[in-house]
Amino acid sequence: MSLNRRLLTDTDFEEALQKGTRIRVFQDNHIVDASSVIVRFDENTVVTQSTVSDLMYHQRSACEFFDLRKR
Repeated sequence: MSLNRRLLTDTDFEEALQKGTRIRVFQDNHIVDASSVIVRFDENTVVTQSTVSDLMYHQRSACEFFDLRKR
């Protein structure tokens, strides 16, 4: 079972980026990205990658981001 920790601040996103932890992304109460890593982020956008050719761009204001950690 994994722990979910919500990513809110730039520090949270920077930590997930540096550690390469998998994240989940929700938009309008639907999961839109199940298991990917953060490639880059700024104050408006978070870019995630789940495979070599799969990049997704998420608006920070429209999405919720959760860090997945093993118990």
